Amino acid sequence: MVLEDGVSKYCIISVLSSLEISKSRNVTVKSEGAETALKMSVTEMFSYIQGFLSAEQDIREDIRKVVQILEQTAREILTVLQSVHQPSGFKDIPSKCQKARELFCTVRTKTGELKTKFPAEQYYRYHEHWRFVLQRLTFLAAFVVYLETESLVTREEVAKILDIEVDREKGFHLDIEDYLAGVLIMASELSRLAVNSVTSGDYGRPLRISNFINELDSGFRLLNLKNDPLRKRYDGLKYDVKKIEEVVYDLSIRGLAKEQETEGDK
Repeated sequence: MVLEDGVSKYCIISVLSSLEISKSRNVTVKSEGAETALKMSVTEMFSYIQGFLSAEQDIREDIRKVVQILEQTAREILTVLQSVHQPSGFKDIPSKCQKARELFCTVRTKTGELKTKFPAEQYYRYHEHWRFVLQRLTFLAAFVVYLETESLVTREEVAKILDIEVDREKGFHLDIEDYLAGVLIMASELSRLAVNSVTSGDYGRPLRISNFINELDSGFRLLNLKNDPLRKRYDGLKYDVKKIEEVVYDLSIRGLAKEQETEGDK
């Protein structure tokens, strides 16, 4: 059984300190009696630790149950939005986005429930449990906003959609790295959308997506990302940019891009 972070260590140190004080106060006690008392104290110490670990496991189990529902809801939202990649889906984007926003109501209910499962000041103690699903939900919220407005969702907007905080001092919040990871996932989805737009006869959308992704790439270049998972995910953005540029190039050499621009001017 692995002890959790510094809290369990603190408990052990506190108990051992008490034992040392107890030993110093009982130096006149016979050695055999002192050893018995010490053994009993150690037993009590580990009984206390077991109680702490059991309570910790209960908290984590409660968190997992809520996170599982969030993951299921995220899959349902993704299923709704995936239809925009189909030829018929481009004509029905507003209704798909509306359906996705309705499902976000379930997300807000569950994030509200998740906030009550652990002490607010211990957010990062349990962060690993919901980190992935928050990144997925951020991606879905960003994708919905892009489909509606063709603009980048802000961290504040995502926090509002999920009904969580932006500032860490206020408790359960959207970590900045989780927000950035979600945006990068959306970039990959947009590269796929650019390809499917062409097959659906929408030649203007890839051009707009290309401009958007290039701006996004320029923004990320301003960040000093270290060698961590976020940096590795950002490296994937380069391939998304290249993939979209190839789509735009193919449209250009076929004259479809100019044709689309001419129709737009009209």
